[in-house]
Amino acid sequence: MDHKKVAKEVIEAVGRDNMVGAAHCATRLRLVLKDDDKIDQAALDNNPDVKGTFKTNGQYQIIIGPGDVNFVYDEIIKETGLKEASTEDLKKIAEQGQKFNPIMAFIKLLSDIFVPIIPALVAGGLLMALNNFLTSKGLFGPQAIVEMYPAIGGFSSIIQVMSAAPFIFMPILVGMSAAKRFGANQFLGASIGMIMTTPDLIAGKSWDIFGLQVAQSNYYYQVIPVLAAVWILSILEKWLHKRLPAAVDFTFTPLLSVMITGFLTFTVVGPVMKTLSDWITNGIVWLYDATGFIGMGIFGLGYSAIVLTGLHQSFPAIETQLISAFSKGTGAGDFIFVVASMANVAQGAATFAIWSLTKDKKMKGLASSAGISALLGITEPALFGVNLKYKFPFFCALIGSGVAAAFAGLMKVVAVSLGSAGFLGFLSINATSIPMYIVAELLSFAVAFALTYIYGKSHSDLLAPASVAALSEPKAVTEAKNEAKRVSDKQDQIVFAPIDGRSLDLSEVNDQVFSTKMMGDGAAIVPTDGTIYAPVDGEITVAYETKHAYGIKSDDGAEVLIHVGIDTVNLKGEHFTSNVTQGQKIKKGDVLGTADLKAIQAAGYDTTVMVIITNTMNYESVARIEQTDVKHGDDLIAITAVTEN
Repeated sequence: MDHKKVAKEVIEAVGRDNMVGAAHCATRLRLVLKDDDKIDQAALDNNPDVKGTFKTNGQYQIIIGPGDVNFVYDEIIKETGLKEASTEDLKKIAEQGQKFNPIMAFIKLLSDIFVPIIPALVAGGLLMALNNFLTSKGLFGPQAIVEMYPAIGGFSSIIQVMSAAPFIFMPILVGMSAAKRFGANQFLGASIGMIMTTPDLIAGKSWDIFGLQVAQSNYYYQVIPVLAAVWILSILEKWLHKRLPAAVDFTFTPLLSVMITGFLTFTVVGPVMKTLSDWITNGIVWLYDATGFIGMGIFGLGYSAIVLTGLHQSFPAIETQLISAFSKGTGAGDFIFVVASMANVAQGAATFAIWSLTKDKKMKGLASSAGISALLGITEPALFGVNLKYKFPFFCALIGSGVAAAFAGLMKVVAVSLGSAGFLGFLSINATSIPMYIVAELLSFAVAFALTYIYGKSHSDLLAPASVAALSEPKAVTEAKNEAKRVSDKQDQIVFAPIDGRSLDLSEVNDQVFSTKMMGDGAAIVPTDGTIYAPVDGEITVAYETKHAYGIKSDDGAEVLIHVGIDTVNLKGEHFTSNVTQGQKIKKGDVLGTADLKAIQAAGYDTTVMVIITNTMNYESVARIEQTDVKHGDDLIAITAVTEN
């Protein structure tokens, strides 16, 4: 790659005077621009040295690839005179250039708090669904399963206890997560949640505090009251830390923070916020009851569009309220989950329609993996990698989702737990509604697939490579493939697992660049051990100062990128060690470095390890060897060389 030439082409495409700041990570340039409308997108799409582009969090990102991106970045800095910046610096620049949006800020706040506790709610919810399956009448006859087979009564009872616990004591979970988000001590946040749910609280009784009658309200199942209480806790704790002498800070800051917050919670905050919470829940239930299947259909029609804005990140906070109300017998259940499932399946169906229509091998591979991912509840690869590129599949999927959601609303299908919003979502559905849920999912798939296929078949010009950047093959790319054919004497290769853990398809990775395979095909591993081993014999081509990624060229010609974690470049090498340098020869099994997985997770980062073959286009196929648990040295990726025609 001519780094200087590529840098000039990037500058020309985005506009020299349009650039505010620039940084880079292991694979991509990260730019903050004044006006995105000034970007010459076609020039970047048709540049053989640019592997893809996208925008996120105010940054325009251009994928160059490991081993080259840092040199291109250096040339851009020289050419433009911009000041060098880290990714964290650029993030701050991007935030300064954006107008503060209180709604989006609040949504992000809710997302940060609720996403970490979703696994606990999913576990409790699925146990609740199992118990409903055992105790619901009318599924297999007039009697419930537990009535037909009394011997399983004890099993049903213990399942009931386990399923209810995460919801009854939800304030503890929310308190701990909210404290972390607000910058307070997590265990003090959990303590506030415990205080609000202690069994010593007796409904109907009150404390006499100097003549003030304070009700002994419990806050089982509640979300909003504990959020407000922990927010107050965080303010008090920070204020006290700044003002109390170090000698007494350790003892009296926790004491005063919890005591004052607890008193305010029972006297003012709790009663007010509980009333507000009841109003919100009742209002949502009223809206659902009032609009019925029509409202569900409209919601389904627009759900995927909502996903594009990120507004769906606030839904778990609402859904937990609906599920909690159902648990108490005062609510109908979670209809949002049902709509999300219809939307995800519809997007997956549209992606499969593109798979059946396109003749491009690269798009077929992307569409098949992205379609499966969407059917299991993860739609980003399908949305950004396929449907939005062609545009019409996205809109066909919206129609399919709207029709299916309206049908589900007509059939009163609701969820009683959180889970995988897709074909596996039936596990979260109220047992009596499972048959109609499955019918609705099939309807969503059929309508979206049929509309996309029929429209695509009659408008084949829309499937032409020119309409999709990923399908465009400039002359230089064609020449690269021809060169690949001339090296047909190379043998097929195996790239081994560089770390212990659970193997995943790249489409399941929570990073658009990797999940859509913009960097190339490969595999991902959720690590269980932090030692990183060489997956091939070869040479270290890139050894980053941040120690979170390695570039290796194997002796057989494969260019392998090992990327430890998502956005872990922001850690600037903290929690990582590296044993290798650029140009060093390595053998399979050599220790490249280590990662402190617990510390990285505690810092808020996903530790998933991506293993990418960045020169995928030089091969006939690059495929993950399907297995679940892998040890370092196990077969991970099979590479098939191009053969002469």
